[in-house]
Amino acid sequence: MMTLPVDDLRAPPGGTPASLLGGVRVLDLTTSIAGPYATQLLADFGAEVIKVERPGGGDDTRAWGPPFLHGHSLWYLSVNRNKQSVTLDYSTPQGLDVLHRLVAECDVVVVNLVPRVQRKLGVDFASLRAVRPDLVFCSITGFGLDGARADKTSYDLIAEGYSGIMDVTGEADSPPQKVGAPAADMLSGMDAAMAVMAALFERRASGQGHQIDIAMVESMTRFLSPRIMTYLGSGEVPRRTGGKDSVIAVYQSFDTADEPLTLGLGNDRIWQRFWQAVGDPDYAADPRFASNADRHALRPEIVARIQTVLLDRPRDAWLQLFEAHGIPCGPINRIDQVAGDAELARRGLFFAMPMGDVAVPQVGLGIGIDGAPTTPRLPPPALGADTVAILSGIAGYSDAELAALRERSIIQ
Repeated sequence: MMTLPVDDLRAPPGGTPASLLGGVRVLDLTTSIAGPYATQLLADFGAEVIKVERPGGGDDTRAWGPPFLHGHSLWYLSVNRNKQSVTLDYSTPQGLDVLHRLVAECDVVVVNLVPRVQRKLGVDFASLRAVRPDLVFCSITGFGLDGARADKTSYDLIAEGYSGIMDVTGEADSPPQKVGAPAADMLSGMDAAMAVMAALFERRASGQGHQIDIAMVESMTRFLSPRIMTYLGSGEVPRRTGGKDSVIAVYQSFDTADEPLTLGLGNDRIWQRFWQAVGDPDYAADPRFASNADRHALRPEIVARIQTVLLDRPRDAWLQLFEAHGIPCGPINRIDQVAGDAELARRGLFFAMPMGDVAVPQVGLGIGIDGAPTTPRLPPPALGADTVAILSGIAGYSDAELAALRERSIIQ
């Protein structure tokens, strides 16, 4: 049997799972990445998350692959830990009644349907607030709950194009490039989790529910704030330059005798230390380079000089030297090198947890609480694994009622 990287991962971090959101119950009606990532963040902080999936296929990401791990989509596994799965077809009146009984017992509902479909299915804020008046309702869509584009469907790729990030990503002579991760999904998911927590905090004082409107395009656009502000305040339109156009004069990758590295000379002191480290303090003292603005104006000359110097030694030798002098620098890692980073592993960021007979890889929250990494409670759930327990325990359905729902394919 082939050995996989997951086989070398440690067990989950020890300790007690986070409980900062203990007592909060979240109903997750989302699919794909942005919504499930938002609810996974809430779950990692201690919320109880009930994931509602359609009978049959479930979350779209369950089919996203290859690659698969023992039949499980790795995309699905990446954003669904610490949840329970319920199958429910709430497009029918009886199924919607089941959903309403769950909503009545939940503090938060998260959806990622466009407004027209929310209203059609009866899962919009107005409809669900009638069931639970103090509900925190979070909608994640491509373009928001109102406006000319509100009912336009979107994916991460579409949001990245609208936001401008693709136009400024890549080399100058390359076509626009998507970010190498689902950035709009992940950013909007983080925005959703942050907004939900803020709404829950306020609700403790007022007792009032809230409607949260997350637009993927706006989350991704806000990510570009420094670039947009540069245009608004100067009229200069940023262009693709392969990451070589920072406001910091020297802030980019360089080749060495073997592997490339990154280098950020972010202030005058670091500028001086760099040239001292490479044995040329007179160059740093040249009055032409006295300030960042001066260096910015002469960037081509400086970059060429640095590049000539760095080609003289291999990357690791430079990294060791620069780190000893307090100069911000680093390697450009491949994904396998990131996953094998011993320090990240020590801090509990990568681990494997059992899901039945399978060990599934996970990327942790990456946020320490009280001096320890967060500990997972549950692996990503199998489709419908908790349907009976949730509907009988929380919604109060009897065995006979559950059997009737199953016969009508409302649950699986």
